[in-house]
Amino acid sequence: MFAAAPHAYGENWPEFRGPTADGHSTATNLPLKWSEQENIRWKIPIPGKAWSSPVVWDNLIWLTTALEDGTEMRVMAIDLQSGKVVHDIQLWEIKDPQYAHATNSHASSTPAIEAGRLYAHFGSNGTAAVDTRTGAVLWKRLDLECDHHRGAASSPIIFENLLILTFDGFDVQFLIALNKETGETVWKVDRNIHPATLDGDYKKAYGTPRILKIGEELQLISPSAGATVAYDPRTGKELWRVLSGGMNAAARPLFGNGMIYATTAAGGWQLFAMRPGGHGDISKSHVEWKYAKAVPTRSSPLLNDDRIYMVNDTGIISCVNAKTGKSVWVERVGGNFSSSPIYADGKIYFFNETGTALVLKPADNYELLATNELSEGMMASPVAVDGSL
Repeated sequence: MFAAAPHAYGENWPEFRGPTADGHSTATNLPLKWSEQENIRWKIPIPGKAWSSPVVWDNLIWLTTALEDGTEMRVMAIDLQSGKVVHDIQLWEIKDPQYAHATNSHASSTPAIEAGRLYAHFGSNGTAAVDTRTGAVLWKRLDLECDHHRGAASSPIIFENLLILTFDGFDVQFLIALNKETGETVWKVDRNIHPATLDGDYKKAYGTPRILKIGEELQLISPSAGATVAYDPRTGKELWRVLSGGMNAAARPLFGNGMIYATTAAGGWQLFAMRPGGHGDISKSHVEWKYAKAVPTRSSPLLNDDRIYMVNDTGIISCVNAKTGKSVWVERVGGNFSSSPIYADGKIYFFNETGTALVLKPADNYELLATNELSEGMMASPVAVDGSL
């Protein structure tokens, strides 16, 4: 009855969390061990401060970056094989950018890419479509206002003729779909989750939605502060919602075993599983289980078969049974983690903020295959394509 919406599953990495939107890659022959002196193909500096992940299309790595003070937004394209910079494009300057917390950046939203086009998104600081062959800016929107309060981080997704954006701010919370050819608004829907008098700090979120095929119906599953809501991706019509409490939701939802898995950050249900379907408020009828121990507030969990693997902000890696919500194992590895793990080549890769990478075997116990070190830290989530990380 339930199936993930179809994606091209190849060597391209088109959006946050990859071709299947859940951190899985078909890449093989990936390195097990590396250091500053071993298994580094190339290394180049990137100007600015940005926590966005790269995307990859046809042997080009694309990424967004911004000056640390948020006054300039850029996109760059780098040759996957050589590390040569192919495009370095200034999109626009901003005289008075919003505040971004030190743990965030002005370019934390991962771009989305398809054949011929890159879509770069910086929250209320602007959205643009870029021709990936020439580097020309095809359209831009600088009029979508939202007080992010701590900085933006939700990433855009491509669906049919639409580019769908998430604005879960201190003042307003809405989803908007733009015509990806022109940038014009096709639909916009207010969240309507929170009482009008609630402190705006509890309305913020950083989640990126995911489109699933539920039976014969496509649904846009969108976690937010206080609730996960499903919409018709073509019209923005709300289909159902689960009220979970909590704020600052950031993880992209997972799907498997006939269930959707989502998280909250501060407060709320933490990690929970729900059966998709139904209409209206299905909080009491469709929630299967909840789990509240060492759940990450920034990093997205990883689903592999009937196990969910995750690392919280302070370095506790957990494995949870995805069918029952029961703990399988817990290991304290230490360090701070913001990036999301990936599964590739039969292994799970975790990267912490100081550059330590742990490679694990998916198993019913903690099985460490390798520990690797790089001198720089890791905030953005990694990408696995073409035998490379």
